[in-house]
Amino acid sequence: MKLQGKIAVITGGGTGIGLGIAHAFAEAGCIVVIAGRREEPLALATAAWQGNGSLRHHCVDVSNRESVQALFDWVQSEVGEIDILVNSAGTNIPNRTLADMEPDQWDSVMAINASGAYYCMLATVPSMRSRGGGLVINISSISGVRATALGGVAYSASKFAMAALGMAASNEVNVDGVRVTNIYPGEVNTPILEKRPQAVTDEHKARMLKPEDLGHLALSIATLPATAHIPEVTIKPLSQEFS
Repeated sequence: MKLQGKIAVITGGGTGIGLGIAHAFAEAGCIVVIAGRREEPLALATAAWQGNGSLRHHCVDVSNRESVQALFDWVQSEVGEIDILVNSAGTNIPNRTLADMEPDQWDSVMAINASGAYYCMLATVPSMRSRGGGLVINISSISGVRATALGGVAYSASKFAMAALGMAASNEVNVDGVRVTNIYPGEVNTPILEKRPQAVTDEHKARMLKPEDLGHLALSIATLPATAHIPEVTIKPLSQEFS
């Protein structure tokens, strides 16, 4: 797919992985809309962008179906038909064990990480199918293929759900030319680290992936020919164990 002039919407786009992907797509010539809950980081990211392409922003709460629909109604009205959706909005909690987690924390993590991706796909994929093409990239996690104590109960469950959503939807919509790819990142140096139960050292952060690493990967997926499809891919720091 040639990206010049293509419209991409990236949730969780104000910081971290989402912003790294936004920069890569904008530099490749996309018209990029970054979306998230907080206006301040979105506005700062948009104002700071001095590269190629276009970077715009709009607030959204992906756990709220009406808010999601309002975002995509705005994009279609003010920007145009969406060619690429990146589901990068995500959250975690500090108390990650079954014994320590509260039920409302479970609900919140599932609502953002799993239902949020579904709501965004529900709002965009039908149009992609009717137009005969489009791309959805779901930013899941290594915790979505191998549940770990580090990710925790709710986060791992939500990322497994997101992965299953992507795989099942892909098998449904590929006949209409729509590609769905799940990315499973290992440790990435992003603001979500602030929610870990224990502080992460600077030395540890230096060994992690950077958001721009995910930007390079997403860009390579998006620029494949429309008939080529990567259903899922894992990316991790060289030093991170994977078994």
